[in-house]
Amino acid sequence: MNPEPFSIQVSEEALADLKERLRRTRLPDEVAGSAWGYGTSLPYMRELLDYWRTSFDWRAQERALNKFAHFKAVVGGLTLHFIHQLGTGPRPLPLLLLHGWPDTFYEFHKVISPLSDPAAGGGDPGDAFDVVVPSLPGYGFSEKPAEQGWDPTRMAEVLADLMTDVLGYHRFGVHGGDWGAVIGTRMAHVRKERMIGLHIHMMGSQPRLGADSAPFSPAEQEWLTRAQAARGLLREETGYQAIQGTRPQTIAYAINDSPCGQAAWIVEKYRAWSDCHGDLESRFSKDELLTNIMLYWLTETANSASRLYYETFHPSRPAFVGERVEVPTGVASYPGGMGTITEPREWVERAYNVQRYTRMDEGGHFPALEVPASLIADLRAFFRPLRGASG
Repeated sequence: MNPEPFSIQVSEEALADLKERLRRTRLPDEVAGSAWGYGTSLPYMRELLDYWRTSFDWRAQERALNKFAHFKAVVGGLTLHFIHQLGTGPRPLPLLLLHGWPDTFYEFHKVISPLSDPAAGGGDPGDAFDVVVPSLPGYGFSEKPAEQGWDPTRMAEVLADLMTDVLGYHRFGVHGGDWGAVIGTRMAHVRKERMIGLHIHMMGSQPRLGADSAPFSPAEQEWLTRAQAARGLLREETGYQAIQGTRPQTIAYAINDSPCGQAAWIVEKYRAWSDCHGDLESRFSKDELLTNIMLYWLTETANSASRLYYETFHPSRPAFVGERVEVPTGVASYPGGMGTITEPREWVERAYNVQRYTRMDEGGHFPALEVPASLIADLRAFFRPLRGASG
């Protein structure tokens, strides 16, 4: 199937239904003074829901999103939604941007134009990319898989086929964090001949250690000590994985039926994983938070998106555990939040062919939203010497 143009057009009935559900929300109680300690703060949810019901303008967000070039195409038996923003420059390099959970393709809305048309912002047109931003299978406007087996390896194969078989690129670059890093890493195993380079801000694989492994460096020893001390915090922040990785259907009844439930399930992660120091809206506006939430709510993909955890926890295909990525890799290490690369370069090099390692001054799990300028600069710098390999 050739790509067919697509535009986002949500019905008035869907928006009216949402407003009525918001009006009828039945909020839970909260332990006095607990703030965010037990989960999403009740006072903040009251504030967010009131804004969502009375002030949030979905149509304005819809118009802004439709300024990008959206398409749909059948790949691997599934209809995928994607943005394909052609670059303005002498030889744009094809770049696949992969989101994760609880993100959507919206994660990249601030970086698409600067990456595709750097000269418009005073940059070098030689750094232009043809930017491709898909909705992962089961997310946003992509089709929901109706069968088991849609794990990161299968997604890697299908998304690589989107780039080559549908869009006609011989070779391309990939960037991702969260699931995007995992899928990009799997792609570097199953479609490595197609990849110019891989850029990540979360490790999508860990090294295999054994008797023949190189001794730990002082930096690795220090990091391992800190990681051991932080195990309690990691346990606190990964309960959602246990639920979505074992019983996603059960939680789906709540978050697919209640916009309040969907919002609470997501915003708590944005606060915990970002470099916001407890002040959620120091990094994200209410409009940004709600636009991302709407892309789950309006498409009813809370369940199908969560299933990616189940498929990963119950794999039916090779996971390439401990197998080193030889594709040239760029690493952006952001200091805040959860799910970022805090490992020293020596550790990452055990798992990846690291060609660039950048420690950032600020930013967390969502750099394309939090600190887009630093991500744009690092992507340009990493791929600049690799551009001759695009073929």
